[in-house]
Amino acid sequence: MNDLKNSKAPVSTITINKNEFDAPTENIYEAISITAKRAIQINSEIKKELLEKLEEFATYSDSLEEVFENKEQIEVSKFYEKLPKPHALAVIEWLEDKIYHRNTEKDA
Repeated sequence: MNDLKNSKAPVSTITINKNEFDAPTENIYEAISITAKRAIQINSEIKKELLEKLEEFATYSDSLEEVFENKEQIEVSKFYEKLPKPHALAVIEWLEDKIYHRNTEKDA
């Protein structure tokens, strides 16, 4: 997931040409489905990485009422908030032909 920092994915919304987006499958619904599945994968990878980093700075206490705000945890969280969203990363991967896909119905 180190490529997240160097990703060309936009942080805000952009418009994409429909014909360019569905060109690999010639079906817009299939293209959206593939990118949605990839976005779910990316999201779980990001979440796993974030939780691992936050765990490094965790401080535990016996009292549930005490809340410790750790500056390192806040900085890590802010960094991940500024990253492009998983769906934007998936769309860029799709447009750059970095997502492997196949239609099993056509392959049979």
